[in-house]
Amino acid sequence: MNKIGIISDIHGNYEALKTILAELDAMNVTEIYCLGDVVGYYSQVNECCDELRKRNIPCLMGNHDWYMASGGFCPRSKSVNDCLVYQRKVITQENIDWLRTFEVQRFVGSIHMVHGGWADPIDEYLVEPNAEYFSKIEGKIFVSGHTHFQSLHTFGDKVYCNPGSVGMPRDNDPRAAFATFDGEFTLHRIEYNMQVVFDLMDQAGFNDYYYGCLKTGARNLCKL
Repeated sequence: MNKIGIISDIHGNYEALKTILAELDAMNVTEIYCLGDVVGYYSQVNECCDELRKRNIPCLMGNHDWYMASGGFCPRSKSVNDCLVYQRKVITQENIDWLRTFEVQRFVGSIHMVHGGWADPIDEYLVEPNAEYFSKIEGKIFVSGHTHFQSLHTFGDKVYCNPGSVGMPRDNDPRAAFATFDGEFTLHRIEYNMQVVFDLMDQAGFNDYYYGCLKTGARNLCKL
């Protein structure tokens, strides 16, 4: 099969997104899928939406996309909601309408894709995926994001991949993350210019509390 690219959890970080897309272009990967959370956290939500729309990259509904599209808020994080308030002031109606078209799951050949998990496609955290969990789900190849932890697991004849987060890694590696699949998964990491993100967040009125985790990829500094 042709090699496909899998990205997730961009969170308004256009600097990371455009760096990964340039890398996929260099690899001649033209079929790319996004597992959701295009918006949330960082300031360039329109740039991220516009780029994905321009490239016709199919996207799944992430929890942050749902908050934005539905007019709701996150029940567990004030910092998420602070960012949502700002993003609602700048995002275009065209991009809001686009977010509302996102599906909650997708099949690409034999790959079953969701944002969160298979009990709750939008907001289940598969922090420690295991064989028992996947034994209850029909299929062989599974992909989801949401945790911001890049991982690849084999459970007998079943394979699970989390491509990690493009815009906000939480696995102690600050480099932007993605995956490719050509019959087998390959995990990738790439550096990008974080300072641009910091400067734009400062200009939008946010301090280091909101973006400091990008410097180290540390989970304990990143708010859900």
